[in-house]
Amino acid sequence: MKARVRILDVYSGRYTVFINENDAKNAKLHPDDLVRIEAGKKTVYGSVAISGVVGEGEIGVSRDVLGLHNFSEGEIVNVMPSGIPESVRYIKKKMHGEKLRKVEIEAIVKDIVDRKLRDIEISSFVTSLEINGLDMDEIAALTVAMAETGDMLDIDRKPIMDVHSIGGVPGNKTNILVVPIVAAAGLTIPKTSSRAITSAAGTADVVEVFADVSFSLDEIKRIVEKIGACLVWGGALNLAPADDITIKSERALSIDPTGLMLASIMSKKYAMGSQYVLIDIPTGKGVKVETVDQARALARDFIELGKRLGQYVEVAVTYGGQPIGHTVGPALEAREALSTLMTGKGPGSLIEKATGLAGILLEMGGAAPSGMGKKMAREILESGKAWEKMREIIEEQGGNPDIKPEEIPIGDKTYTFTASTSGYVTAIDNRAVTGIAKAAGAPEDKGAGIELHVKVGEKVKEGDPLFTVHAESEARLDQAIVLARRTEPIRIEGMVLQRIGNI
Repeated sequence: MKARVRILDVYSGRYTVFINENDAKNAKLHPDDLVRIEAGKKTVYGSVAISGVVGEGEIGVSRDVLGLHNFSEGEIVNVMPSGIPESVRYIKKKMHGEKLRKVEIEAIVKDIVDRKLRDIEISSFVTSLEINGLDMDEIAALTVAMAETGDMLDIDRKPIMDVHSIGGVPGNKTNILVVPIVAAAGLTIPKTSSRAITSAAGTADVVEVFADVSFSLDEIKRIVEKIGACLVWGGALNLAPADDITIKSERALSIDPTGLMLASIMSKKYAMGSQYVLIDIPTGKGVKVETVDQARALARDFIELGKRLGQYVEVAVTYGGQPIGHTVGPALEAREALSTLMTGKGPGSLIEKATGLAGILLEMGGAAPSGMGKKMAREILESGKAWEKMREIIEEQGGNPDIKPEEIPIGDKTYTFTASTSGYVTAIDNRAVTGIAKAAGAPEDKGAGIELHVKVGEKVKEGDPLFTVHAESEARLDQAIVLARRTEPIRIEGMVLQRIGNI
C-alpha cells in the first residue's frame, strides 16, 4: 500500500512504525509484523504497531526508524509485508546446536544490521549462542561479519594500541588511567568502550560524566591524530553495528555468551585498525571468569582469534575477587579516577592494576624495555604527565579540562551500612555490590552507586561504616537498601571461624 509519512516524536527502541487499524486490516498486517518501507531506492524495515495516532493512509515513523533513513513529513512511500528472512532458519539451526557456515553467519549479521530481524529473533539468536556456543571458525566469521557491515577507521599514527576488559568486576574504571598513561608515552590508543551490559558502569558511562563520548569517525580520527588518544562510546559510531543491537538483548537477558563476547570485543578492535591488543580478564569469585584455568582457556581463544584477524594479542589475567578502588557507579568512579590521575595517588588496587596493564602496553608498543613497563607507567602517573594527557582528552572531547573531581555531582540520597560486629572483612560479594548499585539507579542515574569504606583484609569495629549507597531518588534508595539487607555484600568474621565441641 502507499502511505504518507508522519514523523512521530517517539523513540520506541524497537524500530516501530505505526499504522491505522483500518489500513492494517486491509493490508492483512498484525502487531509486530515486519514491513518493508520503500522510499525511492532506499528500503527500511520496521515492526508494526497498530494505533489511532495516525489516520488512514498514513504511516507513523518513530525517531529510531529516522536513524535508518531521513524520511520527510508527508513523503509518499510504499509499505508492504516483508515476510520471514532466510536468516531465521539459520538461527533455528543454531538453536538445535548445529554449526553455522560463514555465509549463514554473514546473512544473520546483515539482517540484524538492516533490522530485518525483530527483537524476539535477535534475542533467540543470542540465547542460542549462550546455550550452544560457537567454535573458533564461527567466532572468526562472526567477528569479520560484524566489523565489515559497519565503518572501518584508518588512523595514520602507528602503531595503534588497544586495551579491553571483559568486565565483571565492580568499579573497573582502570582504562581511564591506562589510556592517558599510554598516550603520554607517545603511543596511539583510540579507546572505544561500550556502555554497561551487566555492570553498574561501563567506561563510556563513567567518561560521559565529564566529557562527551559520542563522536563521528571523522571526529575521532581528528582527535586521535592530534593527541594520540580518545575515550569514546563505540555505540555512537557505525563500528560493528550488529554488536550494539545484540547488546540490548544481552542486557535484557543478563547474559554475555562467550563466543559473542569474543566477536563483540574483537570486531570493534578490527574496525578500529588496532594492531596490538591487550585483553584484561578479571578472575575471581563473583565475576564472569571465576578460575585461572577458565581464564587461560579464554586467553587462548582471544590470542587465536587475533591471529586469524592479523592482530597481535596479549592477555592479562587479573585479580577480580573484590571491587577495584572504593567506588561503583558513573559519577563516583569518575571522581575517583580523575582524583588518582590528578594527584598520582589513589586506591592501591586501582593504581596497581592500571599501571600493570599500561606497562604491558608500553612494552608491546616498544615504548618501554621488557620488564620495565610497569615502572615507567607508574612514573608517568606520578609525574603528572598522565593527568596532562587526560586534560587534553577532556578538552578535545568537549569537556572542561580544569574540572575538579569534587565538582562532579553524586546522588544526594544516601544510606550508610555499618558493621554489626567487630572482626575482619573476609569477603566482598561482587555480584551483590553490582546489584545494589544498579538498584540505586546506576548506570542510567549517573550519581547513583556505592562508596566502599572497607576492603578485604581490613579490621573493623562494631558500628564502623562499611559502605554508603548513593541514589538520586528516595524510591531508588529504598530499593537498594532492601537488596543490600537481603544480600549482605560485605562479610565480617573474627579470627575464630567456628567452634566444634565433643561429639
